[in-house]
Amino acid sequence: MKIVSVVGARPQFVKLAPVHKAIRAAGADHVIVHTGQHYDPMLSDVFFDELGIGAPDVHLGVGSGSHGVQTGAMLAALDSVFDEHRPDWVLVYGDTNSTVAAALSAVKMHIPVAHLEAGLRSFNRRMPEEHNRVMTDHAADLLLAPTQVAVDHLAAEGLAHRTVLVGDVMTDVLFQVRDEVSDRPSVLVDELDLTAGDYYLATIHRAENTDDPGRLDEVIDGLAGLDKPVVLLAHPRVVARAAAHGVELARGSLIVRSPLAYADLIAAALSSAGIVTDSGGLQKEAFLLGVPCTTVRTETEWIETVELGWNVLANTAEEISAGVSRPRPMATDAAPYGDGHAAERVVKTLLSAAG
Repeated sequence: MKIVSVVGARPQFVKLAPVHKAIRAAGADHVIVHTGQHYDPMLSDVFFDELGIGAPDVHLGVGSGSHGVQTGAMLAALDSVFDEHRPDWVLVYGDTNSTVAAALSAVKMHIPVAHLEAGLRSFNRRMPEEHNRVMTDHAADLLLAPTQVAVDHLAAEGLAHRTVLVGDVMTDVLFQVRDEVSDRPSVLVDELDLTAGDYYLATIHRAENTDDPGRLDEVIDGLAGLDKPVVLLAHPRVVARAAAHGVELARGSLIVRSPLAYADLIAAALSSAGIVTDSGGLQKEAFLLGVPCTTVRTETEWIETVELGWNVLANTAEEISAGVSRPRPMATDAAPYGDGHAAERVVKTLLSAAG
């Protein structure tokens, strides 16, 4: 059997790692296509090396651009890739432009498509990611859902017959990396002269928080006013947007740093007093690590993190402050994201469906 995985952004590289390992263990042929959607080395190449995936078999080098330009360039390039390899499955991950482009290209070529992390919904149609995930789910032949909530969403849309609950593959790799870094301090402690447990970790990248100058300034104000140092791991796009808007990032409690490699990110999260983010992946990682999270959005796909008290939504500077300073959540043994063996179930499902 031949499986082609299409990835292009940091969360997808993390999801790819355990799946790649499970595919190889099953004796199947795995071709990895990197669209180049994230082209900064710290958000791309280093993840392949660090997570033991190896270099991609195909690198499209698409790079940045508007949603239409980027998705169109991927579509044009992927047609020839799929025609050359003619896989049994095209496996797409998450909710990026790479996801929907690969799904559309494959289905039009009558190649079966499986969507990993299917069924997530924010119900916010202003989000490009929401359109990507909905279109991909309705185009795909097999929907690999991470949670029961996701299964229920798919059933409500008439897609139950294509849906399999496999668990969350990010949980697989997170547990492995957590165990590897749990006994080592974060690189941020020495580098920035911080005290473990006495700083917050922040990431802000979504267009709704960064594209409007007033909105970005409000979010930065909220972070800058917190009671502990805040390390903002700033994506190059955010740095560029802030400079274009005339918004000063390094002010008040804020310390600006470039993004961390994945293991260093997990170590930094473990050493922090809390996380402030608009990233879907980091919300969930915080929950799995037992670190309180404040999410700078009006909704979340990972509602379990909110229902269990480990995540709160915040939209204003005041709400960010209140979220970060809230009492520590009650410990929970709930495991809505699986047992760390989701990738094995993914591959078993693909093999079974092909047979």
